[in-house]
Amino acid sequence: MAHDLTTEAPAESIRVEVARPAEIKRATDAARRLAASLGFGSQDCDEIVLAVTELATNLTKHTRGGTITLRATDGRAGIQVESEDRGPGILDVEQALTDGYSTAGSLGTGLGTVNRLMHELEFYSLSPTGTRIVCQRWLRAKNATPFVRWLEFGAATRAYRRQPENGDTFFIRQWEGGALAGVIDGLGHGPFAQRAAQCARRYLDQHFDQSLENLFRGAGRACSATRGVVMALARFNAAQHTVATASVGNIETRLIGGADRNVPVRRGVVGLNAPNPVVAEHPWTPESILIMHSDGLRTQWAWEEFRHVATSAPGIIAQRLLTDLGKIDDDATVLVARTAKP
Repeated sequence: MAHDLTTEAPAESIRVEVARPAEIKRATDAARRLAASLGFGSQDCDEIVLAVTELATNLTKHTRGGTITLRATDGRAGIQVESEDRGPGILDVEQALTDGYSTAGSLGTGLGTVNRLMHELEFYSLSPTGTRIVCQRWLRAKNATPFVRWLEFGAATRAYRRQPENGDTFFIRQWEGGALAGVIDGLGHGPFAQRAAQCARRYLDQHFDQSLENLFRGAGRACSATRGVVMALARFNAAQHTVATASVGNIETRLIGGADRNVPVRRGVVGLNAPNPVVAEHPWTPESILIMHSDGLRTQWAWEEFRHVATSAPGIIAQRLLTDLGKIDDDATVLVARTAKP
């Protein structure tokens, strides 16, 4: 029988036994108090509480009960939430993350919600039965202070000519000393392709400061109830003068400047058991230009054909590439990045 108590565990963690629905509130109240004490704002606290609610509800609906353990993270400021059940555990973790999947007649959005709201999420099988879920949410600095934008971005996108919905999208986020940009293409065309692409984009927006490997893994989980997407990402680091690239599927990435090069593509579909992306780091100079585009553009083109726009703003370069290379029978998107002019 589970103890009807909230107890202090080692390392200043808070452990809550959860076996009945009435005990869920003990876990969520403890999570809200700890998150607020660590400096999370009210909206962040609400989202952390929602994630804990889903984990605790999972213990009461799908297992023989277990514990929710809360503590401050080591190193980077944040909160860690652990859920450990007493069996039978989760047989297929990735399937359980799919929105709409349930073994108890519920809406089936619990673990998918945790994946979206928490910044990192890991699963561990316990012997002989049971599952341990560990997730973290980081305390991010508020971006109230203006900063110098050291990169310029531009993008151009359009839908397949017979569809009002665009199955392509792009992502751009810049902060002090860093940036993340990418192109996402939902499989096929129309509203279902658009839904898949926007699902991946929302995940990036909430998790932009995570590693490229974690972004692909989390986006894959988020998109598992959709058609899936192909995606390429680039993370820029001002202090190290580098750009790291990663892709799954046929999004083309080119780096112009110095030795022009195409970034290798790993085949697969994010959301449909995609392989891990190959992450490569490249030097970034004041003369560098990064170009990403979906397969709605012809791939057989040479930068020499467009050198007359090389000094133009990234948005103009992107529009020129889309106009000259875009196919009429597919969604098409181009993203361009370069160092900002003084």
